[in-house]
Amino acid sequence: MTRLGVIIVSYNVRDLLRDCLRSVFASATHSADWLHVDVIVVDNASHDGSAAMVAAEFPQVKLMASEKNLGFTGGNNLALAELRIARGELRGAVQSPVPNPLPPDFVLLLNPDTEIVDDALGRMVRCLLERPRAGACGAQLRYGSGQFQHGAFRFPTLAQVALDVLPLAEVPVLRRFLPRLLNSELNGRYAQSLWQGTQPFPIDFVLGAALMVRVEAIRQVGVLDDGYFMYCEEMDWCLRLQQAGWTVYAVPSASVIHHEGQSSKQVPWVTVERLWRSRFRFYRKHTDRYPRGYVLAVRASVQVGLSTRGWLARRRFARGQISGTALGDELSTYQQILKHG
Repeated sequence: MTRLGVIIVSYNVRDLLRDCLRSVFASATHSADWLHVDVIVVDNASHDGSAAMVAAEFPQVKLMASEKNLGFTGGNNLALAELRIARGELRGAVQSPVPNPLPPDFVLLLNPDTEIVDDALGRMVRCLLERPRAGACGAQLRYGSGQFQHGAFRFPTLAQVALDVLPLAEVPVLRRFLPRLLNSELNGRYAQSLWQGTQPFPIDFVLGAALMVRVEAIRQVGVLDDGYFMYCEEMDWCLRLQQAGWTVYAVPSASVIHHEGQSSKQVPWVTVERLWRSRFRFYRKHTDRYPRGYVLAVRASVQVGLSTRGWLARRRFARGQISGTALGDELSTYQQILKHG
């Protein structure tokens, strides 16, 4: 029987986590005759009763309750160690008495603000089973409203950086074209027509909200780079997989609902700073793909973009549209990003 380990790293999203776990076990029933699913929840020091809920309502789940926030990367790497894929231990933490599962064939990193739809687990596993050199795959994501959400991307380019950091929405002549630009190949997106098909297609990297990886590939390239607290770790992982000769796929027939960013929204400006810190780390790490000139160009784009955004924030403050505290938080974040850039 094929074995799948599902890892969910959670922080203060108890009710969403409950729905996520229910959806995982419901999806597993579609493939119960050939797929065994073990679930590990790493609770990152939540204070909303998430760990207690998991222990009380899902006794079949292996719970690892940390006394501190380990981040997305740290939490997943600890669970990979628990699955005997990597080394590591969780000190000073509460663990449920569920026995350690056997090493799986595949691992799914799953955000707690997701819901697996129908047989999505089985369809993702089949994608990897049918393609011996497929190292990872991702599902088709949709928002809670049912609207399509991009869940796979091309590796970053200068055009993507510019579209992200420059306040183009403030330019009236560009405003009407911006949605099309943001959803285009220029911004690293794959055509929605590919997602409307039934066959998996190769991509650069998968959003970490629902990323399934072959254990054989993990043992070759290593676990997530714990230099990333959160953000860009899945991009880094997929690049390392491809450098080792593995292919990454998107699976249009596997549907996952993603209530995006429910943990990160609790600390929005901290999240923005962490995102850019991780991006700069990614560029500096992969110098074969992003030479020094590229990083300098990124830094210049970020400098222009954040300086302009800072000017716009000051203008909103002068008009009474935001408070002094809000202005200070925004400007402080921009200063920290430029410092680490």
